[in-house]
Amino acid sequence: MDNHELVRMKSFKKTVDIDAGRRRRDETKLQIRKNKKEDQLSKRRAANSNPIGASSDTNSSIVTNESDTDAQDEKKLSTAEELPALANTIRVSPLSATAFVEAVRGIRRMLSVEKNPPILAVIEAGVLPRIKESLLYTEDSTLQFEAAWALTNIASTQYTKEVVNVGAIDPLVLCLRSADPNVREQAGWCIGNIAGDSTDFRDRVLQAGALEPLVMNIQTPDNKSLLANIVWTISNLMRGKPQPNLSDVVGALPALAFLLSNESADVTDEMISDVCWALSYLSDGDNNRIQTVMEANVAPRLISLLESGPTAVKTPIVRTLGNFVSGEDHQTQGVIDAGVLDKVGPLLEHARRNIRKETCWLLSNIAAGTPKQINAIVEKRSVLQKILEMAQTAEYEVRKEAIWVVSNIFTGGTDDQVQLLANGGIDAMCSVLDMDDSKMVMVALDALEKALEVGEKHGRCYPQVIDECDGVDKLEALQEHGNDEIYTKVIKIIDRYFGMDEVEDENLAPEVNGDTFAFGIPSKQLFSEESPSKSGMSESATGAPLQQFNFANDFGGFHPAM
Repeated sequence: MDNHELVRMKSFKKTVDIDAGRRRRDETKLQIRKNKKEDQLSKRRAANSNPIGASSDTNSSIVTNESDTDAQDEKKLSTAEELPALANTIRVSPLSATAFVEAVRGIRRMLSVEKNPPILAVIEAGVLPRIKESLLYTEDSTLQFEAAWALTNIASTQYTKEVVNVGAIDPLVLCLRSADPNVREQAGWCIGNIAGDSTDFRDRVLQAGALEPLVMNIQTPDNKSLLANIVWTISNLMRGKPQPNLSDVVGALPALAFLLSNESADVTDEMISDVCWALSYLSDGDNNRIQTVMEANVAPRLISLLESGPTAVKTPIVRTLGNFVSGEDHQTQGVIDAGVLDKVGPLLEHARRNIRKETCWLLSNIAAGTPKQINAIVEKRSVLQKILEMAQTAEYEVRKEAIWVVSNIFTGGTDDQVQLLANGGIDAMCSVLDMDDSKMVMVALDALEKALEVGEKHGRCYPQVIDECDGVDKLEALQEHGNDEIYTKVIKIIDRYFGMDEVEDENLAPEVNGDTFAFGIPSKQLFSEESPSKSGMSESATGAPLQQFNFANDFGGFHPAM
């Protein structure tokens, strides 16, 4: 039997199939985020009249070398009233003419005003083809820079397609190899805006060969600003569903891994955040994608940044590590061995809801693994106790992920692990039964069914525990649920674990005792393994009191056999 067959067989051992247990984030379409992407913009405007070398209101952390453009001249802003004259100059003047350069600069200034730039008016003036042509005029890097800047601001809006349709992608890619770093940076910025608009435009940029010169600009950056913008652009090239072909983007992985491990002052927190987002996009997919990213040996550094890195990097890091543990067992184990479970505790208490949610999702994927991997969570007493609490009281989105963690431990754990989790876990799962979410109700029912099965096998009074958690009333109410799958599951659980034997028992016949009737007490237990009672009994079949697990007291000494 080959290894693939072994993996397939292992998948069917669980009560819940592996796809349900291990879940990847599935963004059904590319989101064009006009506002924030964990403090990063997918589109950015050079929305001021200063050259790229000066401080920018769109991204105050970006600082580059001073442009040759005269600073006093830059204070001048062109107005919409000047557009007809500027457009006429652009249409009739040769690229080499000083008047042509000034006209392109005037258009750029117009597009750089912070409020209501006249973008549509510029497009309708018919100047874009000539501005695109300016990108190819290598004799004047100032003209290339001004043209790229103007196109960047158009591409940052809903009119990105106008830049693409005029044929600007190929000239912009050529500009990434310019001797002038300002031209390379502005071209990269514009390409990032184009790639951030849609998966179609992203793929066109990749097909134009943009990735190689972008990576070259990471390897030999002229300044911090150029590096920051190029890293952001590469991150945009990884985004979106459907994903880009792995072969089209994997060439960036060594450079990204290098930046992640580089602790120099040139690599800012913003760059690390963009690198982490790029890795999260790149690793979101099948096991081959996951393995490709993991082989760059980024997991240890990502895990260390969970503790030492800024808040902005935590969400993409947890997302990336969550992708890793959604893969095969050996991929999950690699993340565990790198120490991820030593760092997740504080994340479950983080002020940001999304970080708490993503951390629970990561843990749910580990909990869908092998008994050894489940035990790695179980041994983290404070982590598991927090998860049990969150499964009952956290905000809805966070709570759902915590419920998956608990359910996956129940459905995939060993009998010992299930018994250890039962006292706190049954309560948590019963709290889910009246949620207005059919999927989560089914997840809880799967968990409770497994707990009852294990309890029946080992003489545990889990029906009584469920009753004490108000679970019986909730199960009875679910018999009226409109979802057929839930109804069928509930009937099965009630019939097997809470149903009473309808056969008349002679011990219940009234006996005459003097002038009164007395009902006999059955000598045997009221429920058996075949038909346990709803109320349960606190004695075993031998009459000895049943030993209940105490979650707090019994937790620490548990080490199931592997």
